[in-house]
Amino acid sequence: MQGPTQTPSQSATAYPPTDRTVPTRSPDRASYDKELVHSILDEGYVCHLGFVRDGSPVVLPTLYGRVGERLYVHGSTGSRPLRMTGAADPGLPVCLTVTHVDALVLARSAFHHSINYRSVVVHGTAYDVTDPKERRTALDALVDHVVPGRSRDSRPANKKELAATAVIRLDLNEVSAKLRTGGVNDEPEDLALPHWAGLVPLRKGYDAPVADPGLDSGTGLPGYLSAL
Repeated sequence: MQGPTQTPSQSATAYPPTDRTVPTRSPDRASYDKELVHSILDEGYVCHLGFVRDGSPVVLPTLYGRVGERLYVHGSTGSRPLRMTGAADPGLPVCLTVTHVDALVLARSAFHHSINYRSVVVHGTAYDVTDPKERRTALDALVDHVVPGRSRDSRPANKKELAATAVIRLDLNEVSAKLRTGGVNDEPEDLALPHWAGLVPLRKGYDAPVADPGLDSGTGLPGYLSAL
């Protein structure tokens, strides 16, 4: 891991910037605020997990869950990248990313088209989770990350399912957020051009839940789903 470059007073509320987390382009958009990073992670559903396999880069989309300053990712025990995090290995160097697109930015010039976004990049080493208690905490977090409260309203994994499931842990140590907000950044000489310019906001929403056909007719909609 690259050495931190922040002052000690930043450590309680911010992640220390490193050579890998300070962007070379638009560094003013970077943030290391822990509360902001957590909010971006908690709002997402899918992360992209990158690593090197046999000398070639691999990026996998997968679900994740956060517990404090740790992220958990799960998959099949037969998955090669998850096997690479085992106790016999020194862990798996990874890069994990989460991104939200908040608006399309349509400029008068093609060059200045952009998006408003919020993203998090995490560098670190992923390790296999073998402790039964931590595995249970991680699996509950993965379920509750998708729908808060759902882990208490579903059957826990049995021994066979647990044996087929691998869980890896990635600590939030080397982390950065990056954001683009605001409007169009056209060149002054382009402002009089006859092209529409502005923002097209995007939003996330939920339709009404659709019950499984086999569900007992007396089973009402859980409160945690109504809250969505």
